[in-house]
Amino acid sequence: MHRLLASFAGSLLALAAGGPVAAQPDPPFVPVFETDFPDPAVLLDNGEFLAYATNALGDRANVQMARSKDLVNWQLVTDGERLHDAMPVLPPWAKPGWTWAPEVIRTGTGYVLHFTARDRESDLQCLGAAFSTSPLGPFVSTATRPLVCQTELGGTIDSHPFRDADGQLYLYYKSDANNPRFGKETDIFVQRLSDDALSVSGEPVALLRNDTEWEAHVIEAPTMVRRGERYLLFFSANHFGWETHQRLSPYAMGYAVCAGPMGPCTDAPENPILHSYNDREAGCLSGPGHQSVFSVGERQFVSFHAWSATRGCRRADKGRYLYIAPLLWEGDTPRLGVSLRPAEGRQRRPAR
Repeated sequence: MHRLLASFAGSLLALAAGGPVAAQPDPPFVPVFETDFPDPAVLLDNGEFLAYATNALGDRANVQMARSKDLVNWQLVTDGERLHDAMPVLPPWAKPGWTWAPEVIRTGTGYVLHFTARDRESDLQCLGAAFSTSPLGPFVSTATRPLVCQTELGGTIDSHPFRDADGQLYLYYKSDANNPRFGKETDIFVQRLSDDALSVSGEPVALLRNDTEWEAHVIEAPTMVRRGERYLLFFSANHFGWETHQRLSPYAMGYAVCAGPMGPCTDAPENPILHSYNDREAGCLSGPGHQSVFSVGERQFVSFHAWSATRGCRRADKGRYLYIAPLLWEGDTPRLGVSLRPAEGRQRRPAR
């Protein structure tokens, strides 16, 4: 806990784009959006922040969205009285109700949504890609087969597109080998991604495996970041849930240092860099993870989710909330700053 609190030192000057300065370090993490919004990824487009998340409860949207002008006050995107769906029609290979972890990247011709969905043929979670000329969608794919599906490894989830400084695109993803039907170790892989971000080429390269105690049975949610000539692969690990017998969720966030976009990669010795806690000074955080990293000018931010909690730090059963924190650096070592927080008294009404 002391190591966690120490990482917040010097972070109070971090600003959101146009947002307020954090006034004090306690509590270090506060949700900016108290709505069930799992596996969030944020895109800055034309001066507006757009966030994408795993399918909404009740199958109200395959890909739900929220928007913000300042990173601290968010609203769900709606179409009239209905929740907006960035991909209202799934590709022919995908079953409804299992659309996870969407991320959007801008290309020369538009926007590409990378997502996870349930494959009809194998009944495993697999990866897809869909195109739109607008970041709001509708994203469309007519593919009859998944983009990537490691059927021998239990399927594939958590795709993350990354553009290197030379313009080359890469796709990172996780083998779903912890699937109870398979019960294997999990790996994070990378493949080259085409310029239009719709196809992969070459053989996948394994970069990381769950091989430390804190990672337990699974690593997932890869996010590649380049800092100068260094490459850092952020990831989440351990069981994502917050079960009734658990005091806190064991889900946590770490990173690895990589020699290049295709590795090799080595786990950071200080992992995990963000984990659950219940502390009188720092407050309560349970199950932080599935991060994404985005830039605002020269600043970088991390979005992630964590479970809703009661004042007594028990599970509140309202889903996973959106958090955003500055990504700071001590030399080449990443640190998370005090999180952004919504303006006091601001009501969160759906955006129309």
